[in-house]
Amino acid sequence: MSRSPTLTTLKIILVVFVLQLVSVTIGLGNEPFVLHLPLTDEPWTIVTSVYAHSGLMHLIGNCIALVLFGLAVEYFTTPLRYHAFFVISGALSGIAQVVFTTGLAMLPPGSIRVLGASGAIFALLGYAISGNALSAGLLSRLGRRVQILLIFLIAAFFTAQNAGPGVANMAHFAGIAIGLVAGRFQLLHTTSESNTDDHPDPLQTY
Repeated sequence: MSRSPTLTTLKIILVVFVLQLVSVTIGLGNEPFVLHLPLTDEPWTIVTSVYAHSGLMHLIGNCIALVLFGLAVEYFTTPLRYHAFFVISGALSGIAQVVFTTGLAMLPPGSIRVLGASGAIFALLGYAISGNALSAGLLSRLGRRVQILLIFLIAAFFTAQNAGPGVANMAHFAGIAIGLVAGRFQLLHTTSESNTDDHPDPLQTY
């Protein structure tokens, strides 16, 4: 039995949080983990920011959400695909936050700083919503423009529910939008269905 990628991700997040505490203790603060522009200055933060958190309550909230949505998604996929999706969606969400927020507010580079796993977790939520068989069946009956509009509205709704001062709203929107699109095309799904054809169930009914 393969190890749960959700539990592995939780362990990584906890290890990173301990490293953050060490960084703060030695006087570096959260600087090695915080994503900001220009991205080329500290490129490793594109990844470290996905697993880092601003405090204990931020950590606990994201861990609870990760368990809820992560366990639902890992049922469909492999650990490798799960971890790749988590990192990529989290990184893209963080980049969207610093790029669009800085641009819209016309702020100098480095003014917007972000860290946290919520973009990746919102992506898992989006995938859980659109990647299941029922949603796939309903979406397939809609036109492409209607699907795009529906994805936008769902992403906007969940973003609005969690909006507030100091919240990475653009990262949340980008994360759930990425998850909804990925789930629509079932990018994380394995080909287990084809394997069952090679080994049919001996119990047949009619």
